[in-house]
Amino acid sequence: MKAIVYERTGPSSVLALQDKPLTSPGPGQVRVRVVVSGVNPTDWKSRAGSGTGNKLKEPKVPNQDGAGVIDELGPGVTGLSIGDRVWLWDVAWGGNEGTAQEYVVVPAAQAVTLPDTESFDTGASLGIPALTAHRALTANQNGPARLSPGSLEGSVVLVTGGAGAVGHAAIQLARWAGATVITTVSGEEKGELARQAGAHCVINYRTADVAQTVYQAAPGGVDTIVDVNAPANIGTDLEVLKPGGTISIYAAAPGESLAIPIRESMAKNVQYQFVLTYTVADQQKKAAVAAVTDALTAGALRVGNEHGLPLVRFPLEETAAAHDAVEQGSVGKILIDVSDS
Repeated sequence: MKAIVYERTGPSSVLALQDKPLTSPGPGQVRVRVVVSGVNPTDWKSRAGSGTGNKLKEPKVPNQDGAGVIDELGPGVTGLSIGDRVWLWDVAWGGNEGTAQEYVVVPAAQAVTLPDTESFDTGASLGIPALTAHRALTANQNGPARLSPGSLEGSVVLVTGGAGAVGHAAIQLARWAGATVITTVSGEEKGELARQAGAHCVINYRTADVAQTVYQAAPGGVDTIVDVNAPANIGTDLEVLKPGGTISIYAAAPGESLAIPIRESMAKNVQYQFVLTYTVADQQKKAAVAAVTDALTAGALRVGNEHGLPLVRFPLEETAAAHDAVEQGSVGKILIDVSDS
């Protein structure tokens, strides 16, 4: 089978197309024929490493997310069948086999049934963005542990960077759960994407007073903030957050620090939640996967231009260019076509 492999960390040029032997699934595992692989910032960052070009102990296949069709079941697998369409999550975490290859073996729990009404593109766009968004939205101590219709009714959520993949998922999940959703963006094009995703109020932070506009939309302030750039936003976050509110922080550059205004945070009894989807508690991950599956089945998680997340496609052999596109901040979801559906 064809696979993208890298044997040392470094720039995207370390990625190479190779032939690999097929492996069969072991107990509790399934083998999936990957149709679409999704690329996230974590994928290029893992590949880049520390920048020293370290030789790896074993070759690695990149990319955590994807969607495809089960083609073989390992012993003891129940609830899934050969031919099932599935979406995949955390595939490369803690191992060497990602989704940038024609077939991948994963634990059965990491292959989740994809509704017939949804595309492989949607499935490959879930994973890290949607599971991260779910944890960020459920971090508030006064909120639900698992999102469902109406579970955020009466809540106000602020999503910074609403045109990004996590921001897009957060908008859609929060809307599905009944929240009022406010988002910030850096321009009109991104603003239109956030509106298509379902945001009730979209603020261009380059031309508007964010705090003033938030209070116009939500006079009582916001309950939860899903923040893509806390160092830049912390002052405004604290200004618009309700007492007892939560700031969920899910993104940072390597070595980046956050200076937290302690007294101002104390005054509002602010809760800070740092989010890395790979290492959340098992029950939190299970709740996220279940809620995302429910939202997907309900048609609440959609991708494409008309739903606020443009799709940018690359063939498998151009995975390096796909990684570069994500690293350079391309607007939309970067997908890799691995095999025919």
